[in-house]
Amino acid sequence: MQNQIIKSTVILSISSIFAKFLGIFFRWPLVMLIGDEGIGYYQMTYPLYMFFVGIASGMPIAVSKLVSERSIHDDREGIYNIIKSAFKIMIILGLSCSLLLLIFSKRIIEILKWDNKVYLSLIGMAISPICVCVLGVFRGLFQGFEDMVPTGISQIIEQISRVLFGISLAFLFFPMGIEYSAGGASFGGAIGGLIASAFMILTYFKFRKNYFHKVRIKKSNKYFLKILKMCVPLSLGATVSTIMVLIDSILVPRMLLNAGFGYRESTILYGQLTGKVSVLINVPLTLSIALGVSIIPALSKLHALKHKSKFKEKVVLSLKISSIISFPCFIALYFLSSPIMNVIFPNNSEGFEILKYASISIPFIIYCQITTSILQSTNNYIIPVINLLIGCFLKILITLMLTGTLKFNIYGAVLATIFSYVLTSYLNLKSINRKLNIRINILEIIISPLLSSLVMIIIVLLSFDFIYKIIGNILISLGICSFIGIIIYGIMMIIFKRKEISEIFLSIK
Repeated sequence: MQNQIIKSTVILSISSIFAKFLGIFFRWPLVMLIGDEGIGYYQMTYPLYMFFVGIASGMPIAVSKLVSERSIHDDREGIYNIIKSAFKIMIILGLSCSLLLLIFSKRIIEILKWDNKVYLSLIGMAISPICVCVLGVFRGLFQGFEDMVPTGISQIIEQISRVLFGISLAFLFFPMGIEYSAGGASFGGAIGGLIASAFMILTYFKFRKNYFHKVRIKKSNKYFLKILKMCVPLSLGATVSTIMVLIDSILVPRMLLNAGFGYRESTILYGQLTGKVSVLINVPLTLSIALGVSIIPALSKLHALKHKSKFKEKVVLSLKISSIISFPCFIALYFLSSPIMNVIFPNNSEGFEILKYASISIPFIIYCQITTSILQSTNNYIIPVINLLIGCFLKILITLMLTGTLKFNIYGAVLATIFSYVLTSYLNLKSINRKLNIRINILEIIISPLLSSLVMIIIVLLSFDFIYKIIGNILISLGICSFIGIIIYGIMMIIFKRKEISEIFLSIK
């Protein structure tokens, strides 16, 4: 089981990281083309897209959990009916959301008090909800069998298509104006989702032909309500999480105006936060998302079989891996924010100080994601939703208090994110202790990765200054130092926690 969890995590992590780097490759020419102002128009609608993703995100988790439980008994009829019912629900949801965007886009802009130039970006993403819904069903199916390859391939296909079509359309519409270029990029992203959906549908037909071959299926809708009951609280949790991002798109530009910035300045700062900083922050988060997706079906099986000791072991392992992922990423982005931003966005590196402080949120976001997955695997769906809501209220409060002041401005939004996830992570850990009777020694989990990361960054910073003076190229210097940092971090982790790390790496083999 441990072997499968880590293998699944590795597969999804590799594909997700590759997809995120493709996403950076998408943002880079886009930022170069339309600048921080244009990326601000593009990013202003993105949280709304993520909100729809949040609404649909409960489905892959619910499907993977149900399929995982039915696969124990080789209940192929049950699995077929789960997919059938899930597909019906998601088609209705996807079409409703897409029509909502197409019909009420201008009204949405008025309500949220966005610039009218955002309209084309909003229309451009209108077909995305349908694609998200289709992808959710079939990704959930394969994840339920702990087969992460189709999900990984679909992510890569989606991003490659997004880059090709998004950048092409952005360049094509650029002569018409920045807002048209941003709208073209948005529509290109939607096309990426459409192509990925087509791939997953074809993969499912191939799977269905083999898996359900010579199996008599009695069609039933008995899973329809069961899926809905499971989906709604799961989606609520994800929706609340995306609301945290949506809060920024609604409140931050408005609060920056209150702080004394003009419309253009506010859009630029917002573009730096969401179009540059958030993209880089999201790269390490893909690892934790992959881990969360991988552990839900595995932990669900252990919970269903009442293997309490193994279940606790995997919970602790998941949190340890989270720490191993999060701390070097946070430390590296904090101390190397300027050269990293210069490499990725040459001649347009403004916002590196925002990246520096935003990186502090990485460990807490990852802990929040993993602890939510742990609670969801044990049918505790509402608890993480409540905890996220509490964190969300704190974020709104801090954003309103700080972002509208000249002293904090955009950094008020950064602080709001950090504190909200600190609180949510703490509440989730307390819930795991109370509901699952699993006491987590957080110091034991974080001390080795933190110390290893600090040793790593000291050596990397010294190496970077020395190598840059010799080579004179920031990209090559950063690449060499990154390689040195990975080696140093690995060595230090083995020194600090030899037994623990060896267990993790042995399980990958």
